[in-house]
Amino acid sequence: MSLKKINTVLVAAFILFILWFGTEFILSPEATAPGFGLPNWPPGDGDGFLIIKGIRDVVLALVLGILLVTGHRRALGWVLLVEALAAYGDMTTVLAHHGSVGTALGVHGLTATLMVVSGLLILRETRTVAAAPVTPAPQPA
Repeated sequence: MSLKKINTVLVAAFILFILWFGTEFILSPEATAPGFGLPNWPPGDGDGFLIIKGIRDVVLALVLGILLVTGHRRALGWVLLVEALAAYGDMTTVLAHHGSVGTALGVHGLTATLMVVSGLLILRETRTVAAAPVTPAPQPA
């Protein structure tokens, strides 16, 4: 299997995972919140903040999906690297608020790291294509 196909499958899996997770936060924040890794439900109307997190995740997934479908693979690699910061931010938030270390590292940290690896693989794939030698056109006689 080619590097491009492997990268495409990885990115498609990220897109589906992020869409699913974001949609869960929008539709049922109380049920989804414990999986995020924070120790307590926020006081007051905390579900509004979780819905915002869900909307953020859906938008992040849609950006990746648009780049994948339109074939902008180099931009896709860079966006994966940047979007990994959101998952690292989630990991840091869980750790800073005395949440589950296992969830922080095993869910958010692992997801972010896999996004970085995938982004780097796509950038490597596109660099190889961009570095291909160009053959000159034949000159008329």
